[in-house]
Formats: sequence, C-alpha cells, structure tokens
Amino acid sequence: PNPDDIYIQSPIRGDLAYRVSGNRGTCKIVSFTTQKVLSGTADEMPRPNGHFEYDDSDLGIALGEDFEVVFSAERPAGYTGKWAQIDPQAGGMMVRYRSYDWENEVDPVLSIECLDAVPPKPRLTPEQIASRITEMAKFPARKTRLYYAMQNGVKERVGFNVFEPVQYPGALMKQVYWPACFRFEEDEALIIETDLPERRPYWNIQLNDPYFNALEYVYRLSSLNGHTAKVSSDGRFRAVIALTDPGVPNWLDPAGYTEGGIYGRWFDCDSAPVPIIKRVKLAELREHLPDDTPVVTAEQRADELRRRVRACQRRRRW
Repeated sequence: PNPDDIYIQSPIRGDLAYRVSGNRGTCKIVSFTTQKVLSGTADEMPRPNGHFEYDDSDLGIALGEDFEVVFSAERPAGYTGKWAQIDPQAGGMMVRYRSYDWENEVDPVLSIECLDAVPPKPRLTPEQIASRITEMAKFPARKTRLYYAMQNGVKERVGFNVFEPVQYPGALMKQVYWPACFRFEEDEALIIETDLPERRPYWNIQLNDPYFNALEYVYRLSSLNGHTAKVSSDGRFRAVIALTDPGVPNWLDPAGYTEGGIYGRWFDCDSAPVPIIKRVKLAELREHLPDDTPVVTAEQRADELRRRVRACQRRRRW
C-alpha cells in the first residue's frame, strides 16, 4: 500500500444507485474508484474491468466541505447534484484518503447508502459464514500473486537500480508510477536523484520488501512525499537509501534489507521525470551530493521520527 493512503472499500451493484455523503476533510486527495471486480476479491481480474474513477477535483468538492455524490450507471431523472457514473456491472467501490501532511490534515468522514429499495440483510447460514471466511483468507494470496509478479517483472525487464515508469490498468488513471528494484551492499548507499515536475499536486516515494510489502512506515522513515521531502538548492530531489542514518536529508530507511523495491508516484503532474540511482560507498556519500547538502543530526532525526509516529497513530487505518 501507499503509506500516504487510507483505503476503504464497499461492495456495490451496478444496477443500483448509491449516495456517498459526509465531510471531505482536508487531506490532499480523496478519490473514488468503481470496478466490476476489486483487486484481491477474485482469482482472475476481468479485462476490461468497468473502471470509473473520480477525485475531489473532478467532483468539485472543496477542502472541509460537507457533500454528497450519487453513484449510478445513469444520472437519476431530475437530479442536478454531484453525480459519478459507474459500470452497470460494477461490483465494488474503493475510496482513497491520500494525505501529505500527516500531522495536520484531517481525513474524511463518509457514509454510503443504497438509494434503491432493497430487502433487509438476511441472517447468514453457517455455510455462508464459512464461505466468507474462506474468501477473506484468499485476499492476501491474490494480492501477493498480483504484486509479486509486478515487482519481479521490473527486475526481469530492467534489472536492479533502474527505474521503469509505468501506468497500470485498474490503478489511478492520473498517476504515473516509477518502480525499481534496489540492491546494494552493507557498506554502500544508493542515491536517488530526479528533476521534479513544474506542476506536481502530489508525488511520493516508498520502499518495499522483496515481496512488494510496504516496509514499516510508522516506526521507520521508509517513505517521503512532496510535503516531507527536502529539495536541493538546485531544484532537484535527492534521497539516500542506506542501512544506517547517513546524516543527510531524505534518508529512506530500508529496515535492514539490502534488496527490495522502490515505488514512486507522480499524480496529475505536468511531466513524469524518470529518476536515476547511483550506487556509492557510504563513506564517500557526501562526495556525490551537492556541497551545500545540510547535515541532519541524530537529535533532528529522532524528532523527525517522533513526529511521524505521532501522526501515524492519529490516522485510523482499520
């Protein structure tokens, strides 16, 4: 998962209409994706998958606004409010709460209700309960097959320490991903360097383990975004992957891994630069960085981590 995102989802039916209402909050982006089949809920994903996607900017929802949006295959007769189309065979809706400033942004508070007459939910039989538990157990295995293949695919096509920009079917349409598989030795560091788009509403970078799981991002500094990242005086972004704190801005802590994955995102940006990775000796790191790269002290790093932990604990993810 993206450490900046909180993901919530609901089953829906494309032949029914739904109202999503509540307060938008002040997080960076709120997006709504509807599909025939949501990732992880089936062994095989249909193609095409009835993908429709809207975010707060598409729907004209302002920061902190109380709002409601009707989701249906066709606009209800006479309805003039906010409306979002879904596929007639839609089976699920996923909502992302995407935050930049974890400490201060407020996440949305939303509800979803069916606007059509539907019978009360029946009492489940023991067999139905067992079936649902079995399906729930399949979810991580399905996700693993999907994402592990994605990470291995990058490795097979371009090898280690090379970024491969891509847009995935079923993922956010406004988003360009820049994945890579990293590898280095314990006495080395990796420098990630890139230009930044002029218009960049949202961007981030995170580290994953060799199996595509996001590394610990509450108690380790394993991700950065456009709010937390420090930009060099020349306007470029540089981050450093190293097992120990290198004492420079934008340290990405690999949590003991010397091999794993990197995932970056440009969302709705006016360009999609491809970063480069430079593998250097940790002892010689500063020779490969701008002369005016600041020193980050142990006390400053500890404060950075404390603030991160507090902010993460205040975002409800379950």
